[in-house]
Amino acid sequence: MFRRLGALAAATTLTVTGLATPAQGATTACRTDAGSPRCQVWTGKVDWAPDGDTIRVDLAGDGTRNVVSVRILGIQAMEMKTYSHYPERRKGDCHAVAANLRLEQLLAAGGNTVRLTSLKASSKSEGRPLRSVAVKIGGQWQDLGEQMVRGGYALWQAWPGEWAMDGVYHRAAQQAAAEGRGLYDTDSCKSGPAQNSGLTLAVNADADGVDEKNLNGEYFRIHNPSATGVPIAGWWVRDSGLRRYTFPAGTVVPAGGDVYVHVGKGQNTATHKYWGLTKPIFTNVDPANHSVGDGGYLFDVHGDLRAWMIYPQAGA
Repeated sequence: MFRRLGALAAATTLTVTGLATPAQGATTACRTDAGSPRCQVWTGKVDWAPDGDTIRVDLAGDGTRNVVSVRILGIQAMEMKTYSHYPERRKGDCHAVAANLRLEQLLAAGGNTVRLTSLKASSKSEGRPLRSVAVKIGGQWQDLGEQMVRGGYALWQAWPGEWAMDGVYHRAAQQAAAEGRGLYDTDSCKSGPAQNSGLTLAVNADADGVDEKNLNGEYFRIHNPSATGVPIAGWWVRDSGLRRYTFPAGTVVPAGGDVYVHVGKGQNTATHKYWGLTKPIFTNVDPANHSVGDGGYLFDVHGDLRAWMIYPQAGA
């Protein structure tokens, strides 16, 4: 069941070729492969990119005030804390400013003219239209979400009802992780603590029975293969959404052992923690309903992504 709470050339992968820019509100193939669904499409001129997953677009492209804030479909960049047109004034979580800068580079390479697509015109996030965004570079439309995910600038985030690019982004995330790009460079923010402990993360995304009735059957499992316990107070786990569970003082992953974070409510112990949520957070793999997977992530106190599981895993 599907659910969710809710060098440029080197990075280029998805190229939407042979597609003329259609009229506003027309439809076009969402992807280039033969099985692609049809998407509604709009064009416009970018006014500003406030962060790594949001753009302001003049839909008329003529300098009028028909400007809307568009949330880019399929990606989740780290959060900005200080927004500015001036890069030197920006502040945010580790990787947030880098994502903002990379998005600006890609937009500029396409002359800040964008093509927006979605399966449903009504798709929104916090009142903002949800759209896949492409720019034309070298005469070819290139999808910005895939570029951001493949470069490790953003997490892949599936969205209910907007599945057209999920398979593409899932593969892009797997590649970024395998190559240690951006977010997946585990000491890019600051080395340590316990940098060489080899911590791993697994998620149990599909609880036994009905997920909504077995919230604690969804969980994160952090494993410590080393011979020394690893304190993780102040570290946090998250899915691709903004919510996070932060480990309390005194939490230690024992040598050769595990710490679990269950999604639902319960009494914390040394190795079993309870997030206290009231709904499942992980998307089940359900090909019949276009659901291709999801991910779980462990961040340390410096904001480094230290362990993850993007499922289904490559080769599984």
